[in-house]
Amino acid sequence: MSKRFSTKNILFVIGIIFVAFNLRPAITSVGPLVGTIRDQMGLANWNVGLITSLPLLSFAIMSPLAPKLRNRVGNELSVLIGLILLFLGIITRIIPHSIPLYAGTTFIGLGIAICNVLLPGIIKEKFPNHIGPMTGVYTTCMSVFAAIGSGVSVPLAETAGLGWEYTLAIWSTLTFIALIIWFILYRTQPKTTELDFFATTGSNLLRSFLAWQVTLFMGLQSFLFYVTISWLPEILQAQGVSIATSGWLLSYMQFVSLPTAFLTPIIAGRLKKQQSIIITLGSIAIIGFSGILLADSFHFLALFITLIGFAQGGSMSLALTLLGLRAKHAKQSAQLSGMAQSFGYLLAAIGPILIGSIYDFSHSWTIPIIVILLISILMIVFGIGATRDKYV
Repeated sequence: MSKRFSTKNILFVIGIIFVAFNLRPAITSVGPLVGTIRDQMGLANWNVGLITSLPLLSFAIMSPLAPKLRNRVGNELSVLIGLILLFLGIITRIIPHSIPLYAGTTFIGLGIAICNVLLPGIIKEKFPNHIGPMTGVYTTCMSVFAAIGSGVSVPLAETAGLGWEYTLAIWSTLTFIALIIWFILYRTQPKTTELDFFATTGSNLLRSFLAWQVTLFMGLQSFLFYVTISWLPEILQAQGVSIATSGWLLSYMQFVSLPTAFLTPIIAGRLKKQQSIIITLGSIAIIGFSGILLADSFHFLALFITLIGFAQGGSMSLALTLLGLRAKHAKQSAQLSGMAQSFGYLLAAIGPILIGSIYDFSHSWTIPIIVILLISILMIVFGIGATRDKYV
């Protein structure tokens, strides 16, 4: 490892890691507390559903704008703005009223979207020879704190007596640390302005077939992830698993995704083409979801949930890695990231609603799981195209 990487860029490594810590817990910590929030605030179920949908919609809206912000003010200030929005959103949710709850959740989504989009480009720019390992590090950090956010919410709110408001607000401490790091980076890096904010920086990508393959792969793997996060406990409960156990299995699924989330980008970065990776991950996903449909014992359920976790951890980190590997330079990586995550999170937002509606219509989880299997096949198809040794 070069001296330049180990000295000048070491603060960027720390900064990227702390941003990754902040990309999920402000969202994943809400799910276990949804019932408490609903009951204490007297909200209807559709109001509660809005809390989980707002971040994804914010992702879709902000993702294409983040590269333009980056071109106007630079990476460091853009990430700093994203972290400020995230911090304000987390703090705003302390107020136990619906309007601050929705406003804070929207700010959280907008702030995370900026950081989500820009990190692949920053890695491409600062660590062009270490895209795989750096992506592995930040996706693993992101996944760890996503799982922690789900796991500690109820103990903090009930056992520690913090209540849902301060349980959600506790994540602002991580954001504050990240703010300090990125303020230092902003103050110490040379300031450049590359393009006007309103320039159509990514319009050419809309005409790239490869860019659309990357986008659809990103969207379909996001679709599967958020559908699983939303409905796996209900599917398990329909098969006789208790509410508490189904929640722990969901957390377990996120933890077992960590090895593939870390290793997949490293392996992908060493290969010119990554078709073998996507075929392997997609096949594991199909086996896992099929097993959930057919399993007749708890041990088999746990096995197939493990496979789903492996597949989702690897496919998520592969999608993020491709944002760097399929781009020629950092600016193009940010543009591709904005395109892929904007359309991708629109698909992700549709997923839980679509699967829930199919279940309401069929009163069985068989047809929804068949739809999930079809989506998995489509993910493989577009993933094979996205993993070719080409640039957008």
